[in-house]
Amino acid sequence: MDAVVKSLLDRPETAETPVQRPTREEAEAAVRVLLRWAGDNPEREGLKETPRRVVKAYEEFFRGYNEDAGEELARVFEEVEGYDDLVLVRDIPFFSHCEHHVVPFVGKAHIAYYPTGGVVGLSKLARLVDVYARRLQTQEAMTAQIATAINQHLTPRGVAVLVEAEHMCMSMRGVMKQGSSTVTVQFSGVFRDDPAEQVHFYTLLRGAR
Repeated sequence: MDAVVKSLLDRPETAETPVQRPTREEAEAAVRVLLRWAGDNPEREGLKETPRRVVKAYEEFFRGYNEDAGEELARVFEEVEGYDDLVLVRDIPFFSHCEHHVVPFVGKAHIAYYPTGGVVGLSKLARLVDVYARRLQTQEAMTAQIATAINQHLTPRGVAVLVEAEHMCMSMRGVMKQGSSTVTVQFSGVFRDDPAEQVHFYTLLRGAR
């Protein structure tokens, strides 16, 4: 066993203590171990640079751990001529990774809210999705995190978040059912309290498609 990998295994980790991020050298060594476990030789020409590439890819895949939802939603535009009706951004594409198998799930997010005192830039909602998608996730948790962040930082009258995605852990392994999709929804405020607002939300999602 590589010495750097053994040091990772020997390092105590509990849910109560913060995770100490390993060095790049340790991360690359862990990839080499997985390549050997899969049955290949990490020293052969085609795999020699793979550990470095995998670690670099992980920096992109999981950059959400270094991003702050509050920063994305910090700037609010108040000069909107008194507009206080529903704002809906549909079809925000995303990819994330299932925290159970570290396998991708890919889909779209739809976000609606009733502003109070101003609106946030539309691109910020797309970036907010990425803040949470670029982490190890469950779709249910990601849906709730997006809605909670909007509630906390924009204090709207209501938020509706719908996420639909295909999970590779279902299509590539296990039951191997390609094409199935999972839908999760989170309502708050007027969307939670008034069924008519939920109907309004779903009607707008179906419209103009």
